[in-house]
Amino acid sequence: MVWEMELQQLLLLVLALAAIGFALAWRVAVGRGSRRSKRTTRHALAAETRAEALLEDLGYEVVERQAGRAWSFLVDGEAVEASVRADLLVQRDGALYVAEVKTGSRAPDPCFPATRRQLLEYLMVFQPDGLLLVDMEQETVMEVEFPVGFS
Repeated sequence: MVWEMELQQLLLLVLALAAIGFALAWRVAVGRGSRRSKRTTRHALAAETRAEALLEDLGYEVVERQAGRAWSFLVDGEAVEASVRADLLVQRDGALYVAEVKTGSRAPDPCFPATRRQLLEYLMVFQPDGLLLVDMEQETVMEVEFPVGFS
């Protein structure tokens, strides 16, 4: 009888320790992801700051940072609202451009599907005079155009 109570207490202790272990492991995993996310955000913000200087050296003037716009489109005939945020709106010689700042090896490639779709979305929403893809790894600026009817 006494040994059964001791066994139950031991079992409860093991379960409690396991629960604490899982909670600590989860907290460490969440914290690691959070630090990674913060590091990525800092890297992106630093790249955008450097991109501003690069664009200004090329004669562009920054009009708006993190330019957000709401827009609507139809899904099965029903209006749906969405928001879009571009890194920079810049102008030169009276023309307005959306400048998308990219880092890494794939994202700065205008043929990379996610980047291409993002630029097309900017074209639809902002209706700028031009689109600029700023590759901060190479420190280059590409003007990207999507001519209608071009195949």
